[in-house]
Amino acid sequence: MKSPLDCKYLYGLIGYPLVHSFSMDFFNQKFLAEEIDAQYFNFEIEDLGLLWEIIAEHSNLNGLNVTAPFKEAIIPYMDEMDDDAREVGAVNVVRFMRDKQSGRLIGLKGYNSDVGGFERTLGDVLIPGRDHAMVLGTGGASKAVSAALRRHGVEVQLVSRRKSEHTLVYEEITRAMVAQYTLIVNATPLGKYPDDNLCPDFPYRFLTKDHLCYDLIYNPEETLFMKNSARYGASTKNGIEMLLLQAFDSYEIWTQDDE
Repeated sequence: MKSPLDCKYLYGLIGYPLVHSFSMDFFNQKFLAEEIDAQYFNFEIEDLGLLWEIIAEHSNLNGLNVTAPFKEAIIPYMDEMDDDAREVGAVNVVRFMRDKQSGRLIGLKGYNSDVGGFERTLGDVLIPGRDHAMVLGTGGASKAVSAALRRHGVEVQLVSRRKSEHTLVYEEITRAMVAQYTLIVNATPLGKYPDDNLCPDFPYRFLTKDHLCYDLIYNPEETLFMKNSARYGASTKNGIEMLLLQAFDSYEIWTQDDE
């Protein structure tokens, strides 16, 4: 692989950890197949303050994807945001706005492709009568999923390990609640590789064949959340379709001003 500086356009992913991510392989294979002078690089950082250092060291950097734990923390770094990012309060795509003549960085614009990516996977999910969803987690991914579901008239109940005014804790979930909320979405990182022996502390025994349990995680292909759900008859879906849709959207965002 070439050095990140040995290409015309550089894109990347910031977050921590990144060992689970398929994005670098996906984009670099795309660039190679389409003969695009570009490279995608994983910037695995624990401190978001290092973002400015990354930008200073890579003058060819034109766009970033953002993953946990920085989707919300990166907002103060943005000069502009699109409507979805502003509504949700989370950013997962950053476009570098550069002067076309000098290449000088003139600003960062944040986007949220989680909303549209998730929304476009709902065709076989929101069957008639499936109008109540439990969304596990309260981070940036959860906010995007909730926004997309509400646009389709779905009533959303958030679940977390911490109690708040609008959030249930797992211990409060009853059989009657699960019977009502026939779509369960795992928007937490629990179960993501390499910690694939973990899963949300959900009462899986209350699930039935009427439920769909959707895990936003795509690595591993079948998470422990999905296995536990299937054991009680629920249908399952992972996040690979959403990931691919987001990747296409990201590249369109980064290159929208290219001539």
